[in-house]
Amino acid sequence: MDEKTTISIIKADTGSIAGHVKAPKVLMKEVEDVLEEGKDEGILEDYYVGCCGDDIDLIMTHRRGKNDSKIHEVAWNSFMKATDKAKEEGMYGAGQDILSEAFSGNIKGLGPGSAEMEIEERESEPFVAFLCDKTSPSAFNLPLYKIFADPSNTAGLVLDPSLHDGFTFDVLDYYEGKTASIECPEELYDLLALIGISSKYTIERVEKKDGSPAAVVSTEKLNLIAGEYVGKDDPVSLVRCQSGFPAVGEALEAFSFPHLVPGWMRGSHNGPLMPVSEEDATPSRFDGPPRVVALGFQVTDAKIKGPIDLFDDPAFDRSRDRASDIADYMRGHGPFQPHLLGEDDLEYTTLPEVTSKLNDRFK
Repeated sequence: MDEKTTISIIKADTGSIAGHVKAPKVLMKEVEDVLEEGKDEGILEDYYVGCCGDDIDLIMTHRRGKNDSKIHEVAWNSFMKATDKAKEEGMYGAGQDILSEAFSGNIKGLGPGSAEMEIEERESEPFVAFLCDKTSPSAFNLPLYKIFADPSNTAGLVLDPSLHDGFTFDVLDYYEGKTASIECPEELYDLLALIGISSKYTIERVEKKDGSPAAVVSTEKLNLIAGEYVGKDDPVSLVRCQSGFPAVGEALEAFSFPHLVPGWMRGSHNGPLMPVSEEDATPSRFDGPPRVVALGFQVTDAKIKGPIDLFDDPAFDRSRDRASDIADYMRGHGPFQPHLLGEDDLEYTTLPEVTSKLNDRFK
């Protein structure tokens, strides 16, 4: 296989029924029709339309490389068609992630999130697509650290010679728009010094030391694009697995601990990231708690086989129970921190509209 294969996930919230719960099948059908046309025209090689909560996730394979205008246009057209249908049906939040109606050759900056990886296919190419709802890109900081840098999670970092040299992490500063490359394990403590501050830094991509892509995350933050709160970012990530990369089980293990992530109700609260099946990705309790879905695929000659719904496994029942216990604990705080986000994160929510009216009360 001389040609490189590109795997792209592009996602958007185009509408839901009864609040921010689930993308209806009628909207997913609208999206699938556009993607099928793209496949018939030879733009796409293959696709799968997934769902996590109220977000529709397009998992596409093609030969056109990252940030290709044709691929992004197909995704954009599919979301616009779904948005039109959502408006016609009077669905809630119709086109919530569509911040502009003018497509300009690339979906970045227009609202939808994207994560793309261009690879030279191995003889067998397994990967996992992680889809989130009710949270932000930094939700992947802890799991990706565990997958690619923590030998307590990923035994292959110790046992497998092909992983032993470690990985390079590209860390994005949201507010400065700058990226730093951190080598691990050599600069492990430097990595942790950054990504532990999840309100400012997020892992953007992970590579092997030879430059081979290992993982990528959608890092679009809607509030920074729009200048106000318009919904959570609901990030996605692609992780390559096996044969020189962490095993599928090592990638999944990183999500067995339901760590606290920002988002949840009105994008203003911290809550546990609950690993669930695609069917159970229907966040309803206090619009949550935040969810993550793991879909396992094989890619062969740019064609998709799968998915396997990897969190649809009783082995993760305790993680879900633990997430529910954590949700109880956090909800017990009501409108107080640490359930409520920190002041800097709340700056882009609707809270300043309330507090600004009280400014002249302080003497």
